[in-house]
Amino acid sequence: MTEQKPLTGLVALVAGASRGLGAATAEALANSGAEVLLVARTQGALEEIHDKISAAGGKAVIAPVDLLDGEAQDRLAIGVAERYGRLDILVQTAAILGQLSPISHFTPELFERIITSNLTANWRLIRNFEALLQQSNSGRAIITTCGIAEKGEPFWAPYAASKSALQAMVACWAREVEHTKLRVNLIDPGVMRTGLRAEAFPGEDPSQLQLPAAVAPLIINLALPTNNSHGEIIKA
Repeated sequence: MTEQKPLTGLVALVAGASRGLGAATAEALANSGAEVLLVARTQGALEEIHDKISAAGGKAVIAPVDLLDGEAQDRLAIGVAERYGRLDILVQTAAILGQLSPISHFTPELFERIITSNLTANWRLIRNFEALLQQSNSGRAIITTCGIAEKGEPFWAPYAASKSALQAMVACWAREVEHTKLRVNLIDPGVMRTGLRAEAFPGEDPSQLQLPAAVAPLIINLALPTNNSHGEIIKA
């Protein structure tokens, strides 16, 4: 008799599913039995992940949505509510670096784009999907952060500020829902072979870095209905 996979019957949404940790997590969720909603801006990249999941016998649905488009996010939430009536797992991995530069050299437009991408878009996801997560018997929200938020590294100011604010926001959210079934956690995946890492360190040898697939099992563990971790920053 085939053993049931641990996330069978659950609905998961991965924001930033087109590449890096988001793509690896989407595949891992599907391999664990979840039906995965693949959310990102680039449809072609989402189709590649969808094909991989389908070829492995998993279930996935493509949702090409720009997370910076608040109204598109709103429509996505309405669609999830109409189709499923709940959301069991929310994973948010999308982020942008912008550039590495002295803080006084950033243009207002780029500064605001970094904050919008890494902080405001996350707030919008929380706003749109908290009620659906509460409809689940074991709602799980897992949001990625970065150790740079706590280090005060020169030239990283907007990115670090966005991640620091994200950590504070998610910590507050976790306290707000701590007496419900919803469990909320942050994960710091550490150094990985991703596009953002290559952008920040173009001279680095990527073959020496761990693949995002090595971190995905930590996210799967946090997504399990039996895992009651809450309000933590999990470090890979």
